[in-house]
Amino acid sequence: MSILGYLQKVGRALMVPVATLPAAAILMGVGYWIDPDSWGAGNALAALLIKSGSAIIDHMSVLFAIGVAYGMSKDKDGAAALTGFVGFLVVTTLCSPAAVAMIQKMPIEQVPAAFGKIENQFVGIMVGILSAEMYNRFSHVELPKALSFFSGRRLVPILVSFLMILVAFILMYVWPIIFGGLVSFGEHIQKLGSVGAGVYAFFNRLLIPVGLHHALNSVFWFDVAGINDIPKFLGGAQSIANGTGIPGITGRYQAGFFPIMMFGLPGAALAIYQCARPENRAKVGGIMLAAAFAAFFTGITEPLEFSFMFVAPVLYVIHAVLTGISVFIAANMQWIAGFGFSAGLVDMVLSSRNPLAVHWWMLIPQGLVFFVIYYVVFRFTIQKFNLLTPGRELSAGDETDGYDVNVDHSGNGESQTESLARRYVGAVGGSDNLTGIDACITRLRLNVKDSAQVNESVAKRLGASGVIRLNKQSVQIIVGTQAESIATAMKTVLAKGPVAAAAAPAAAPAAASVVQPQAVMNSEKKVIATLLAPVTGEIVALEQVPDEAFASKAVGDGLAIKPTDKTVVAPIAGTVVKIFNTNHAFCLEAENGVEIVVHMGLDTVALEGKGFTRLVEEGATVTAGQPILEMDLAFLNTHARSMISPVVVSNSDDFAGLNLLAKGNVVAGVTPLYEVKN
Repeated sequence: MSILGYLQKVGRALMVPVATLPAAAILMGVGYWIDPDSWGAGNALAALLIKSGSAIIDHMSVLFAIGVAYGMSKDKDGAAALTGFVGFLVVTTLCSPAAVAMIQKMPIEQVPAAFGKIENQFVGIMVGILSAEMYNRFSHVELPKALSFFSGRRLVPILVSFLMILVAFILMYVWPIIFGGLVSFGEHIQKLGSVGAGVYAFFNRLLIPVGLHHALNSVFWFDVAGINDIPKFLGGAQSIANGTGIPGITGRYQAGFFPIMMFGLPGAALAIYQCARPENRAKVGGIMLAAAFAAFFTGITEPLEFSFMFVAPVLYVIHAVLTGISVFIAANMQWIAGFGFSAGLVDMVLSSRNPLAVHWWMLIPQGLVFFVIYYVVFRFTIQKFNLLTPGRELSAGDETDGYDVNVDHSGNGESQTESLARRYVGAVGGSDNLTGIDACITRLRLNVKDSAQVNESVAKRLGASGVIRLNKQSVQIIVGTQAESIATAMKTVLAKGPVAAAAAPAAAPAAASVVQPQAVMNSEKKVIATLLAPVTGEIVALEQVPDEAFASKAVGDGLAIKPTDKTVVAPIAGTVVKIFNTNHAFCLEAENGVEIVVHMGLDTVALEGKGFTRLVEEGATVTAGQPILEMDLAFLNTHARSMISPVVVSNSDDFAGLNLLAKGNVVAGVTPLYEVKN
């Protein structure tokens, strides 16, 4: 598993303990609403609610150890959670000030202050990860018969106990350094004041596409670097009394998100709706209305953000900048509200009675201003640069490669969700391609054998906002708040038996690209396109390509080139409709409908992008001869199975044929390869 894939796994597991925050927020929010001044001292019901909520907040560190261990375990078994709890107890007990003083034989007053903060989310996450790895590795180990009672899952807590002794010994020496570094980082951000809050919010949005924003949030929202913004805010009057909560300051890493979630993004949704093609507005309107309501009411924004994140990345960067500005303004003006889940109406109402909620109502007029800003900026940018936001794509973009997304399996006793889940399994390449299923709040997080087999067009027709191919084995599908139920239903469907793939993904040359130039002798056929060589090198007939898919013309007709130069150019003017994440191949569509696939090397997808640099982005309009990719030929010739590179017309069956023009050596952007005739 790649580093990014592993971090994704950790981020997914973090959602297990984070999911307990809404309960704490509701309990404490209602409690403070009843008794905002004395945190329950004057009202028994308020005290009951506040203390119940604080029971969760005060023990977030151990919840992280338990939740991460459970979330990262291979079979989501309770024994993994127990292992995380045991590991946390061992580490925090051995690294407590009293234990450190005894073990290192020093007066307790000389023990570094860092050990007084050993029970924190950072240690909880670390223990959870180590516990999960131990569980995944040893939970099926069988001991000799005399010790068989301790085999399998029972063995893991024992092993983790010994491992945590070693971890605690290491922490006795490195934790003060780590803690000092984290505190220094937090203090540096805190010294930036309102500007630091804005910088954090900007990166918070930028990390959402890869799901790593949770790690950044833990620094500012919890007690990793001493900021601990959410628990301090939820502590309300008690935080003020003990000096940890400062009115106008505590909550500044949360407050500015309210104008964005509740108002700004709904303004963007309105702009996207009005910029849609007239024939698509009814469909887009329903999607945007639902996404905008979720953002306003609950603060869940991913369904809306993913609707434009990848089709119009410039809009997403603008969104990140505006979020940073909003958080800066709220922090600078000391307009403060907090949340336990996300910055929606529910959390705003619940936090309004918290004594640390200072001038929280000013976030509403700020939000109205941001509604106008988002609407104007998004509408201008979409129209000015002709961005293909939802509803503006060409009708061909709605095709599903012959797969009927409306198939109803209810006659087999399946629920509507199971029927939808079955179609999602088909969209990711069927049960043969699917190796793992998980979900977070809005995303299906899937492990597959080959992400190139995922049919993005089918997934979007099923209602997905976007598809992210993290690498060859990891895919995320943005489906909204029903992600967990769909993931569960997918597992149920797979338990019933195999599910066929929806169709081969559109233009997936790595798995199924085959084409071979045929000489068309009928000179009466009209030439509608002439393709130039995309790279300098030597011509290779398609039937000689050492790849069955290409040599059998499964994808289309064409030829291949063995490159001798590093620059890959567009063989014809058109639109770059696809550049693979690994940059090893791209698909180009000419105005007359000719679709060309340029695949540099064979099995180069396995290099995960190494040796390739893209020079244009997906969706760009290019001219014939314009550079598209740059290659490190020395690296590729060493590490690729073959650098013979097919150049094929993927929809060659739609035309009368190809007329081969080139022989021997060709020059990129100069030598004609073949003509397409109609």
